[in-house]
Amino acid sequence: MAWCQAVLVFFLLTKYDPDPSYSWLGEMYMGKHPNDRLQGTLDLLVLKSLAARGTMHGYGITAHIQSVAGDALRVEEGSLYPALHRMTQEGWISAEWGASENNRRARFYSLTAAGKKQLAAEEKRWSEVTLAVARILETA
Repeated sequence: MAWCQAVLVFFLLTKYDPDPSYSWLGEMYMGKHPNDRLQGTLDLLVLKSLAARGTMHGYGITAHIQSVAGDALRVEEGSLYPALHRMTQEGWISAEWGASENNRRARFYSLTAAGKKQLAAEEKRWSEVTLAVARILETA
């Protein structure tokens, strides 16, 4: 099952889409911008990181994801910070200014109650998608 998840992450993070008019993930993302698959995965990774580690700044979130993924995943700043801004606007995370470990000004992010609900929804959706892909790969 782990290899199936790795394959799915590859497709999501590389924005692989052989036919942009067809959503290979099904109706879950139909009618949305093509980058929504990436955003949904990034949302899940960020929300899960904040749930696991508590309040963190952006670099800490990136480092946590990369560390836990064994360097198999890398979140670029150009994707992370717009996602953090969007999730703050959605009310899933809160943001406060503070001092980092090196005494630099940094924005620290925390999971909100709405974020915990969103995390549960994203985890459920991820499980459903990876299970469906695993079934297809096992029978194809």
